[in-house]
Amino acid sequence: MNPPRPHLFGLLAGLFLAAGISFASLTLAGAWSRIAECQVINVTGSAHKNVQSDLVVWRANFSVDAPTLLEAQQKLHADFGKVAAFLQRHGFSDYTSSPPQIQELTAKQHNKFDDTTVNVRVGYQLTQSIEVRSTDVARVPPLVGNSGELLEQGVAFMSDGLVFIYTKAGEAKVEMMAEATKDARARAEQIASQGGRRVKELRSAHMGVVQINPIYSAATSWQGNNDTSSPEKTITATVTATFSLN
Repeated sequence: MNPPRPHLFGLLAGLFLAAGISFASLTLAGAWSRIAECQVINVTGSAHKNVQSDLVVWRANFSVDAPTLLEAQQKLHADFGKVAAFLQRHGFSDYTSSPPQIQELTAKQHNKFDDTTVNVRVGYQLTQSIEVRSTDVARVPPLVGNSGELLEQGVAFMSDGLVFIYTKAGEAKVEMMAEATKDARARAEQIASQGGRRVKELRSAHMGVVQINPIYSAATSWQGNNDTSSPEKTITATVTATFSLN
């Protein structure tokens, strides 16, 4: 029997080792390739826009009391004439009014035969609402301030306040989503550059809740604010974006 050849075993071991290294290199290269393909960065971008309300709504109501329904209707008709004249005098002929709401007025009355009380009708209260809408936002607040003239004329007039609306909010949201996405990309590029990487492409974008607040306010809520108290507003939009990296 021939003795083993050491150089043959060494050659075979070297071949197996080289094959193993080559396989490991290929596997590692493939793993790094997959990792590079999956590497992403998540950032949140934001956009802000100051806008001026382009519609104002003023709602108010007035009421009358009278012992009978007929008297109440007559008094309400007279007061409506005063309200209409007031609006006309201040340059507002375009308004709407709702049908009168009728409510019975009652008082407690003691029963003279026993110790009980009952509610008896003593009259009627009629309430009518009006609504003024205008795209000339600056003209309506002075009108509200002058409504005390009606009180001086004996009209039980009550203002429900002003509602300021920005009617182009829907268009602004679309525009601001694009701006917020640009901001997100700029932030992603700044972060990636610190690690020697580059932003490749946008993978996904999710728009957050849009906040419409009085100007300079930063208030937030999970369902989104929609301010109607201020003529000047700030709209804030956020976008959470995912970018792939080179």
